Amino acid sequence: MTLRTSGGLLRRHRDFRLLWCGETAGKYGAAVTGVAMPLIAVTTLHADTFEVGLLTAASWAPWLVIGLPVGAWVDRWRRRPVMLAAAAVSLVLFAAVPVAAWCGLLSIGLLLTVALLTGTAAVFFQTAYSAYLARLLVPEDQPEGNAKLHGSASAAQIAGQGSAGLIAQVAGAVNGMFVNAATFLVSLACLTGIGFREPRVPRAERPPRALGREVAEGLRLIARDRWLRTLTLFAAASNLALMGYQSIRVVFLVRTVGLSPGLVGGLIAAAGLGGVAGAFCARRVAARVGDARATLLFELGLAVGALLMPMTARGPWVVLFVAGGFCVTAGVVAGNVIKAGFQQRYCPPELLGRLTASSAFISYGMLPLGALLGGALGTALGLRAAMWITSAGMPLAGLVLLFSPIRRSRDLPASAPAQPRTPATS
Repeated sequence: MTLRTSGGLLRRHRDFRLLWCGETAGKYGAAVTGVAMPLIAVTTLHADTFEVGLLTAASWAPWLVIGLPVGAWVDRWRRRPVMLAAAAVSLVLFAAVPVAAWCGLLSIGLLLTVALLTGTAAVFFQTAYSAYLARLLVPEDQPEGNAKLHGSASAAQIAGQGSAGLIAQVAGAVNGMFVNAATFLVSLACLTGIGFREPRVPRAERPPRALGREVAEGLRLIARDRWLRTLTLFAAASNLALMGYQSIRVVFLVRTVGLSPGLVGGLIAAAGLGGVAGAFCARRVAARVGDARATLLFELGLAVGALLMPMTARGPWVVLFVAGGFCVTAGVVAGNVIKAGFQQRYCPPELLGRLTASSAFISYGMLPLGALLGGALGTALGLRAAMWITSAGMPLAGLVLLFSPIRRSRDLPASAPAQPRTPATS
């Protein structure tokens, strides 16, 4: 592990710089896909609202299916090879979409399959990446590393969402998938160049039949700890509402508000600027008022802005979508920066993969359900009514934090209380 020296983390830490570049490239490509895939479904395949919601749900469904065992597997393996394999799979799958279109094979079924398989690769990548960062950086550098990664991810998301609309308008939404494939090629190159190598996990510490016990250990860690339990339950409620409106926002802006694909991408990108602002100010606000109070401010206070988005209309009223989306994105990203730093210092390193996967299983598991909810509500009640219901869920989710120990605390704890460990072998 590289020792900490003076200067900014990106300047003095080559391996982190490569990880940062690779992750930023991947996030840019994912942002292009997040707009391009629904646009392909809406403008090329003429999918209905529920099918668009189903497409979003498919990309997150793997967290429900394999999220828990992946955490245990990642704790048994070295994390960098896992990330390399996941990036390679995503590269091939995203490049296959325009190739299939050229061959006349593009269909909703194919898009759903690609979304499901790339979502599976993302489960492995995200779980391994979260645990790898804690090994790559010394504890003193982890808050700065988290802030930089979340900030660049937000900037990449803005650029990706904005350019996706332009790409779709100029070259076609299908061709936008080549951009995403290229970003995973960049990610592969950066990950390959990282010099840091984790030690191989001894076989005695990873018996095959202990998988069930290791999965259960991660779930017990959340269930028994009031801080982890609170943050995980809040994330689950918030993600249900977040994906509820995000799964139908492209359809809402195109079919209800009547905007062009280029303008849709621009509005989503402008709303995403909140992520950069949130990443920039998260550590500063947390240092001034305490990270528990900052969590309440970001995750509950800013979430009220979500109620502006359903009021969007043509003309100057499109600013309501940008303002509401800006507030939500700022709060979510800032809260994620604080939460990531808390988990990395609070959880024992050997359990971090299981904690990441267990909390993601619960919180990310709500994303496909939220996407299905958004699609179902949009079909049954209309898109604007569905936007009202799902966006109102954002501030309501913050009540989980308000009625928890976080409300009475200035700071989140620095370390977890000692707990007895369940043996890994029978």
